[in-house]
Amino acid sequence: MSEVQKFMEMQDFQEVMPLPELGLAYQAIAQPPNTQDVYDAWSTMNQQTMQPEIALGRLPNHVAAIMDGNGRWAEQRGLPRAVGHRQGVITVKNILRCCKDLGIKYFTVYAFSTENWRRPREEVGFLMRLFERMIRRELEQMEREGVRIRFVGDLNPLPVSLRSAIEKAMVATANNRAVNFTVAINYGGRHEIVSACQKVVELAQAQNLSPTAITEELFEQHLYTSEIGNPDLLIRTSGEMRLSNFLLWQLAYTEIYFTEALWPEFDLTQFYRALISFQKRDRRFGKV
Repeated sequence: MSEVQKFMEMQDFQEVMPLPELGLAYQAIAQPPNTQDVYDAWSTMNQQTMQPEIALGRLPNHVAAIMDGNGRWAEQRGLPRAVGHRQGVITVKNILRCCKDLGIKYFTVYAFSTENWRRPREEVGFLMRLFERMIRRELEQMEREGVRIRFVGDLNPLPVSLRSAIEKAMVATANNRAVNFTVAINYGGRHEIVSACQKVVELAQAQNLSPTAITEELFEQHLYTSEIGNPDLLIRTSGEMRLSNFLLWQLAYTEIYFTEALWPEFDLTQFYRALISFQKRDRRFGKV
């Protein structure tokens, strides 16, 4: 029996490592005895040190993240990779809540790529179950918090029960406006571009469009992200310095922040450092 199977059989995996609620207080990345105390300590430190460095009027409108390092975080601690994925969910919830509180309107995460199907079958199966359970578990809280959730990618190959949970969540939160949370699942940037090209060709044939009628703006209307715009800031954890087939069109003028931290240990202080780094940059968009 593999370590993941043993982990799953201990008891229901929601009870093995209970996830905190996305509530009024941030939850700690590690497993502290009192998450409220940890948040209070972080908040006090933040107000004294990092808050003055943040220019609230110059925050990114859209932050994206390549959440790398869940498996390595677990392996470094002698734990199953599945535990790292669970811990990574906590990081997502912390950053999402921080985006909402700071007024950052869009947060997009790379949850599962088209290449991730090549991982061990049991790990892929665990991830599919984790996605579904987290959607069902957090939906009511997201509704209360005003979170609108979207899923982008090729959803057809996903398990039927997961697709059902995804559809329910998108419908239930469609009118929420506090923060827009987009999850890229079974997503590949090249696949997205090819799919958009196919749709534009079909449109051009149906409407007898000339080649000059096909513009960047028209093309973008057929991307998965047509309703959320392009990221201002991309964060990639774990020390890797590549895009990994993520939002290849959309990242043309995005500022990129790389960090050695693994995703489960990317805490709110490090998120603030990424925002401060973003604010120190001069975004010229190709101009002088």
